[in-house]
Amino acid sequence: MKPPIVLLTDFGLQDHYVGVMKGVILSRVPEATFVDLTHEVSPQDVREGAYLLAVSYRYFPVGTIFLAVVDPGVGTERRALVIRTEAHFFVGPDNGLFTLVLKRSRTAEIRAVEVERFRLPEASFTFHGRDLFAPVAAEVLSGRPFEEFGPKISDPVLLEFSEPEPVPGGFRVPVLKVDRFGNLILNFSAEALSGRRFRVVVEGRRVPFVRTYAEAPEGEPLALIGSDGFLEIAVNRGSAARIFGNDPEILLLWE
Repeated sequence: MKPPIVLLTDFGLQDHYVGVMKGVILSRVPEATFVDLTHEVSPQDVREGAYLLAVSYRYFPVGTIFLAVVDPGVGTERRALVIRTEAHFFVGPDNGLFTLVLKRSRTAEIRAVEVERFRLPEASFTFHGRDLFAPVAAEVLSGRPFEEFGPKISDPVLLEFSEPEPVPGGFRVPVLKVDRFGNLILNFSAEALSGRRFRVVVEGRRVPFVRTYAEAPEGEPLALIGSDGFLEIAVNRGSAARIFGNDPEILLLWE
């Protein structure tokens, strides 16, 4: 079996965009299989797409091709990329969408796609997901030699993500993402806690650190390690974002 093509976009499912991307690929590789990772990235939110891609790709088989299109610069001079890491391939725009994947890879090879060779005839300026990235993904799946996609590059666009800021006794911790439940996912990993004792203070209010959401009383805030391995502020059967906003002051203080 060929490895799957995993799609991540901000297209939603109301329109035809996702379906025709799959159609382009199937017309070239009829046996292709697809996984829809998500098509609900917030419109044009490259940063959110980068996060979702980075916390997901390692759960897929070796050889999986990630076709990622969150592309507010579609039709401009921004490059199109195809990337080979230790175990996977990535196809999409050079706008920072692959920042966190590249930071986690030790051996990534990045090539700028020669657009004229791979895009569909009469390609539009506004739908490179269909007209460029889908054909490239199909060629990767077909086994085209990687060096044929275009020249190797070493300067992809990389986004800056806010890092924890040292404060007396600990860190001020930034929010990486707000999920659909209103949970505040923080840029502080479980590994960084190193088994140390700490307390979490959100907008001056100490919140308990627990293992599961239900360990806090209903409607009460809490802190825990979420499924992606990051510290998270949540509310049992509620929304931390509704109580604290999307970007509150969050302190992690050692004890």
